[in-house]
Amino acid sequence: MDIRNLKGSVVALVTPFHAGGSVNFEKLRELVEWHLESKTDAILTLGTTGESSTMTHEEDDAALQCVVETVGGRIPVIAGTGSNSTQTMLEKSLRAQELGANGLLIITPYYNKGNQEGIYRHFATVADAVDIPCILYNVPGRTGCSISVENVERLSKHPNICGIKEASGDMSYAMRIAHCIGPDFALWCGNDDITLPLLSIGGSGVISVWANIMPRECHDMVMDFLEGRREQALAAAVKYLDLMNGLFMEVNPIPVKTALNMMGRDAGAFRLPLCEMSEDNQAKLRRLLEKAGLLG
Repeated sequence: MDIRNLKGSVVALVTPFHAGGSVNFEKLRELVEWHLESKTDAILTLGTTGESSTMTHEEDDAALQCVVETVGGRIPVIAGTGSNSTQTMLEKSLRAQELGANGLLIITPYYNKGNQEGIYRHFATVADAVDIPCILYNVPGRTGCSISVENVERLSKHPNICGIKEASGDMSYAMRIAHCIGPDFALWCGNDDITLPLLSIGGSGVISVWANIMPRECHDMVMDFLEGRREQALAAAVKYLDLMNGLFMEVNPIPVKTALNMMGRDAGAFRLPLCEMSEDNQAKLRRLLEKAGLLG
C-alpha cells in the first residue's frame, strides 16, 4: 500500500500499557479497530506519542506486528524508526519494512545532533537502504536540532523520501520549505493547532495527537478543508482548539493517554520518566473533554 499519495488524518497512536508496564496488545488492537471504524486514513505507530523511546526493540517489533496484522491492509501503517544513532535507525527501519510497514517516519539525530552534512547523511543512509517510502520528521523542540531548509531541498529530491512531518510550529519555516511540495514530496502537519494553516500552503494532512481521542472529527476536518468545505473545517478547528492545546498542557503523551483513560479507552499507565498528570491539570483536562462531549 503506497503512502506517496496519502491524504487526510494519520493518528500518532499511543501504546497502551498494563499497570505493570508491559504492552497491552488487546487494547492496542481495540484502538486500531476504533480508528478503522472512524475513518482514520493511516496509523503511525512507535512515534513519540507511542512512547517508543522507552520500549525495547523486541517490544517495538511486537507492537508493529500487532498493528500491521490488525489493520490487515485496510489502511497504511507507518512505523516510527528514528534514533540518534544512524546505524540503529537503519536497523530498525529494515526490520519495520520486514514486518510489513508501508512507510517510515525518521527523525533528526537528537542529543548528538550532527552538522548539516551529517544530518543529510543520517536520513539518506536509511532512504538508500529501504524499499518503502520515508517521511522526514522535523521537531526541534524535542530533538534540539532542525532540518535546514537546504537539507529539506536536497532530501526532497531523493526518490525514496516522500515528505516531511513539520512539527516546529514555525509557519515561517513551513513557508520556506513549501516550494518543495509536489507529486513526490508531501508536507504533513505535526501540530494539531495549525493543521489548517499548513493545509492552506499545500499540506496533505496531519499526523495527529488529537486524532487519538477524536479520530472521526480529525479526519472530517482535514477532508472538509481539502475538498473545499473550508467553512466547516474552520468551524471544527476553532471549536476544538482548546482541547487540541490541552493535550499538550503536560509533555505528550501524558495528557492524551489520560484523556483516553477518562473516556474508558484504557490506554493504561506510562513509563518513566513520564508519569501521572498533576491533579490540577487532570481537572482542567476533564473539563475540556466534557465540553467536547467526550465524557458520559
